[in-house]
Amino acid sequence: MASARTRRHVAELRTRVRANRAASRTRRATARAARRIRTGARSLATHVIATGTDQATVKGIVKALQGVAKAARDNGLKGKRARIRRSINGTRNVVKTVYRYTREQVAQIAARYKPRKAEYKTVRAALIAA
Repeated sequence: MASARTRRHVAELRTRVRANRAASRTRRATARAARRIRTGARSLATHVIATGTDQATVKGIVKALQGVAKAARDNGLKGKRARIRRSINGTRNVVKTVYRYTREQVAQIAARYKPRKAEYKTVRAALIAA
């Protein structure tokens, strides 16, 4: 039977491995998103994830950028339209229209966006610089 010290050491080791795995997952997602936005038009969320932002901030800033992009569409800044199938509220295969944007288009959208939160301002600067 293992001693209390051994059990505690194993528990600490598992916790450390779990934390390392989560950090690695975040790094891989950021790197994958960065590689994808270099190759073509992608969703606003992919562009924001490529800046290395945490998940909660991604959700908030993407919603705000989608509003700015919608207004920009009326002024001639059009993303590439795509039709996807999504499960929404338990309904399967709902066809939804989404828009994909190049890095230059995202920079223009971010230039029109005026955030108040400090972390959103940081992401905006990164999107404009990209």
